[in-house]
Amino acid sequence: MTDTPRPKDGAAAPRPVTPDRTDPGAERPTGDERAQAALGGTRGSPALEPAPMTPARAKKTPTTPGDGHTA
Repeated sequence: MTDTPRPKDGAAAPRPVTPDRTDPGAERPTGDERAQAALGGTRGSPALEPAPMTPARAKKTPTTPGDGHTA
């Protein structure tokens, strides 16, 4: 690791120019917020259409309701 040289007068080196943000007080979105935006909304949102049933789930779903007992 090398040190950056300082100017002869002992002043600190100038900082690199960074682009200005539109709103410096705003927080960056979290990963969850970015995923919700990409998927179209929160889980269970009425605006979203239901997820398609996978072939494995369709095979496991009984066609007749039965008598309500699992065992």
